[in-house]
Amino acid sequence: MTDAAAEIQHQVERMGRVISLSFGAESGHAADKTSACPHQMYADLLENEPVRDLGEGCMSLTKMNDILFVTRHPAVTQGSKYLGSDRPAIPLGLDGDLHRQYRRLIDPIFTPRKVAPLADQVRALANELIDGFVEEGSVDAYAAWCEPLPSTIFLSIMGLPMEDLADFLRFKNLTLASSVDPSLTPEQRYAKRMEGVTWLQGYFNASLDEREREDEPRDDIIGALLVSEVDGDRLTRQDVLDILGLFMVAGLDTVAASLACMLSFFARNPEQRDLILDDRSKLRGAIEELIRFESPVGEGFRVAHEELTLPSGPTVPAGTWMHISWAAANLDPDVFPDPLTPILDRDPNPHIGFASGYHRCLGSHLARMELAAALDVWHDRIPNYTLATDQELAYSGNPRSPITLPLAW
Repeated sequence: MTDAAAEIQHQVERMGRVISLSFGAESGHAADKTSACPHQMYADLLENEPVRDLGEGCMSLTKMNDILFVTRHPAVTQGSKYLGSDRPAIPLGLDGDLHRQYRRLIDPIFTPRKVAPLADQVRALANELIDGFVEEGSVDAYAAWCEPLPSTIFLSIMGLPMEDLADFLRFKNLTLASSVDPSLTPEQRYAKRMEGVTWLQGYFNASLDEREREDEPRDDIIGALLVSEVDGDRLTRQDVLDILGLFMVAGLDTVAASLACMLSFFARNPEQRDLILDDRSKLRGAIEELIRFESPVGEGFRVAHEELTLPSGPTVPAGTWMHISWAAANLDPDVFPDPLTPILDRDPNPHIGFASGYHRCLGSHLARMELAAALDVWHDRIPNYTLATDQELAYSGNPRSPITLPLAW
């Protein structure tokens, strides 16, 4: 392991410890972020410890105004590398002018106009997957529907073979293993991440070798990256690999987690589900509210490079690593009236479920389109469903999702 990679591993382990102090099973709260209903825990933190010094040069932030302030501050950086390696995930792991240059390159790929035509493909695949289990009357919806649907769509727009889906899901499970299996040691988590990174780099290097032998670029995302320039220079092979690495982590898991959170919510709250069954025009508003209330992507990290005074008053020393809780901020009573009550037509709804500031999620339009199209199909085909278990569901940490989602109808 290089010195840089060793330092990154140390930072990842340290942040893992401090997250457990605030939001994990070690926090002392009645519930933690892996429970089906962590909302009261976040409400208690917002009321009692909105800014918390965790020691070891780390702080946790939960208030919306504090988080908006730090994520928009020029002296605050994103701070992390690609899955614990010593490479930046582009553009997430970049800051300043370089970050802006790459965002200008990549943002146009995921505009609402660009992703809208994919809705028919999402609907077709959602129906095809449901065809495989609807007559059974029950299914693990996460494994059979939530996980393969967005992953298949993403492989399609990336221009990757559908027969490689199982390999990419294995990659996803390797890199996110610590979120699903907290019993792993730091060394085991790091080993799994590095196994995933090594596989993905090898896969994409072979794919890029093949494409560079072709006369014309293909009409897909990888083809576009191969002819793209930043500041007049063509992207290097390593640049392309770092962009693709981020795309795959984001594209393979966050929409799957969101779908599972939303189906779980509707299964446990049939009166709320009836609202969208009675008026399907309410679905998009419901999606926004459940992104707020469930916060499938619940946390991130930032580093302060100068002393900051937060809007709520506390000072953040220079060099501090900040744990940013999107999930808590989305329940901030100063922003959301009655925040612990899901209100599917909440308006306005200024949630930060897609993060905030310079590093706001570049795939948010794609995610919204997929969620709307897929959930519309599900409720056409299977409108009334319940949890097929009396046990409380176990959730992964970040992204937040039921690890299994047994539904019956």
